[in-house]
Amino acid sequence: MRLNISAWSIRRPMPATVTFIVLVVLGVFSFRELPITKYPNIDIPLVQVTVTQSGAAPVELETQVTKKVEDAVSGVSGIWHTVSTVTDGSSITTIQFYVGTTNIDRALNDVKDKISKIRPGLPRTIDEPIVSRIDIEGLPIVTYAASAPGMSIEDLSWFVDDTVAPILQGIKGVSSVTRSGGADREIRVSLNPRKLLSLGVTAANINAQIRANNVDLAGGRGEVAGQEQAIRTLAGSRTVADLASLPIWLPGGRKVRLDDLGTVADGAAEARTFARLDDRPIVAFAVSRTKGASDVNVDVLVEKKIAEIQKQHPEVSLTKVDSQVDNTVGNYYSAMETLIEGAILAVIVVFVFLRDLRATVISAIALPLSAIPTFWAMEVLGFSLNPVSLLAIALATGILVDDAIVEIENIVRHMHLGKSPYRAALEAADEIGLAVIAISMTIIAVFAPVGFMGGIAGQYFRQFGLTVAMAVFFSLLVARFVTPIVAAYFLRSDAERVRPDSMVMRFYTRLVHSSVRHRWITLAGGILLFVASLLSTKLLPSGFLPADDVGRTLLAVELPPGSRLDDTDLVTRRIADRLKTMPEVRSVLIYGGQNLASISSASEVRRATFVINFVHKSQRSLSQKDLQIAIAREIVTIPDIRFWFLKSNGQRDISLIVAGNDMKVINDTANQLASEMRTIPTIENAMSTAEVDRPELHIIPRPQLAADLGVSTEALSETIRVATIGDIDANLPKFDAGNRLIPIRVELDQRARGDVGLLESLRVPSSSGGTVPLAVVAAFSLSRGPTAINRSDRTRRVTIEGDLSGQTPLGEALEAIRALPTARNLPPNVKLRDSGDVEVMGEIFSS
Repeated sequence: MRLNISAWSIRRPMPATVTFIVLVVLGVFSFRELPITKYPNIDIPLVQVTVTQSGAAPVELETQVTKKVEDAVSGVSGIWHTVSTVTDGSSITTIQFYVGTTNIDRALNDVKDKISKIRPGLPRTIDEPIVSRIDIEGLPIVTYAASAPGMSIEDLSWFVDDTVAPILQGIKGVSSVTRSGGADREIRVSLNPRKLLSLGVTAANINAQIRANNVDLAGGRGEVAGQEQAIRTLAGSRTVADLASLPIWLPGGRKVRLDDLGTVADGAAEARTFARLDDRPIVAFAVSRTKGASDVNVDVLVEKKIAEIQKQHPEVSLTKVDSQVDNTVGNYYSAMETLIEGAILAVIVVFVFLRDLRATVISAIALPLSAIPTFWAMEVLGFSLNPVSLLAIALATGILVDDAIVEIENIVRHMHLGKSPYRAALEAADEIGLAVIAISMTIIAVFAPVGFMGGIAGQYFRQFGLTVAMAVFFSLLVARFVTPIVAAYFLRSDAERVRPDSMVMRFYTRLVHSSVRHRWITLAGGILLFVASLLSTKLLPSGFLPADDVGRTLLAVELPPGSRLDDTDLVTRRIADRLKTMPEVRSVLIYGGQNLASISSASEVRRATFVINFVHKSQRSLSQKDLQIAIAREIVTIPDIRFWFLKSNGQRDISLIVAGNDMKVINDTANQLASEMRTIPTIENAMSTAEVDRPELHIIPRPQLAADLGVSTEALSETIRVATIGDIDANLPKFDAGNRLIPIRVELDQRARGDVGLLESLRVPSSSGGTVPLAVVAAFSLSRGPTAINRSDRTRRVTIEGDLSGQTPLGEALEAIRALPTARNLPPNVKLRDSGDVEVMGEIFSS
């Protein structure tokens, strides 16, 4: 049975012509609308549960909060991994669901339901748990720095939060604006501990009185002079002076002014983070795009809006200090150049074989008519222009002309038999119609399933496989509808002119004849080549994403446990000074007290992240990898720090998890394995994330004596917490500044907070209404405890990380690690699991 669609299109050319004109127009418009992104749209179902409790140590949070959260959500269907990070005052549990099989909205609601059920069993003093969906594409694409010599740091921070952020968030495609560094405005009440002792009042009691009396409340509704009016109780202070004069009641009915007990100051909250560009402090804010938005469009719109804000507020300088869009744009133009070059070369090769300009042009028409409609299909499927999708089109460039070449070559053959172009097109196209369809469907059958791979790897390959399949499908339509029409009406008959075979054709003919004469040798050679190809797959290196020189690197630095933010600031300045001596370094952006590279880690004052931007590749002789090695040599001599480089996704080349229940065993195992990894020449900077314990001050209640005196453990804890760091944020009194509410933090004078003797003498309220010294109902002791606790799938974990040396494949390094003595002989109840790129690579080879 013959397929007569080509003959139908030749006799009725208008339907096919109009159809492809419409497809091309749609493709052109879609190409202009398609977002340009760094990577394909990645939809990884992630839900995060964040619980904060001011002053809580990691050990208490793990027992009282994290384990309960993990146990509660474990019953939600579709969970792949549960990862928790517990630090001072923060428990973050990230739940990763299976890709492609989970409805993320339903999963989010299920997690919220589970958390609401266990909320009564969580500590009363925690802030309300926050359950949110994490968008992996919502990472910052551009960062700006705000500076203003005439503004205080808290006023500049408020300008960013109140003026800049709302304007930028109104831009289409912007999901969030996140401030880093700066300071929040805060009314600080620093109490004199000796005055508190002499008057018999506690910091917690003063905090409660301010919260109860310094507030505006609704008073109801009444009718005055025949009119209904709202009634309001206005007791809030209008100025800081009013707040300072607020009366504080003492035991025995006496009262004093608030400022008689200490100082009341309007200033900045205690700094726990900072941001610096080179050697000057800044307030940085990062802009993130929404899912499906174009990196380039968002960057352009943000830049225009920043210029408008700058014009309206000349006293503030807003400068772009970091951008990942530049590399995205470079990749886009490079891919487009490659695509155009490939198309030109394909046309040249066609001309070499056909030796006919008209036939070559007709065949070449298949390229734009196949590629351009593909852009329309990409927009319909929600794809973007990224290196993966553009690579798919570039790869398909040579395939797109295959069907057209088969069609046109057969038509030319019929013309050599003396037929007119019209008759030759009718008969030749119909003659090989089934073969052309079979060729295209075979290619589609190979690439289409790639678009339906599961897991995280499938998110990358989906656009690749489906884009190739769609391009080949459109090329089939062109070959069956358009190519015969153009050949029938535009080819010229040359039956009278006998054209001799070309040199290429003569060589090919001799090769075919020789192969047929020695068919057994040809068959044996083919089988041998097939077997050798299969065996050679074992020799190919394995990996996930190849290393790329993006002109930008992330450097993470960590100080010893117990280090203060001032220590971090000092160390980062030393590192920045050494980096500035390198001519290849263009700028250094420093985030102190923050871990910007991970969505599942909390920040610590002893950590810092460097964003190091290099000059363009054309202006330096060293690659990004070489520069990282040079940077490591520069800072390795700085004492008491450990550092590592991160990729743009916040991960390192090698990441393995050592998991178990005995923390000492998994720490020892991880440290030993990291030590053995350092002997592998293809791995650099191998390290274990096992935390070193820090010093802690333990307050141990005397249960019997506390019960006799009517002192509860909760009252004891509240006394210490309010005195040292203030109340939890939700319970802080507020000062009405007109356009916002400023928190009022009541705590001891900073110098007193480090005096153990003064802490022991603090008064704790009892059930009888009196107070007793803290030292009477509790004992003080010095000890040590973890700075952070990391958990994976409801067990404790330590991560072993490292970098690949040079162009070493990930698979090769992984085989060397698994052959190490410790990896082959793990202790009982200890497991070594893949993580990061290692796990994703395993997904690829198992799909």
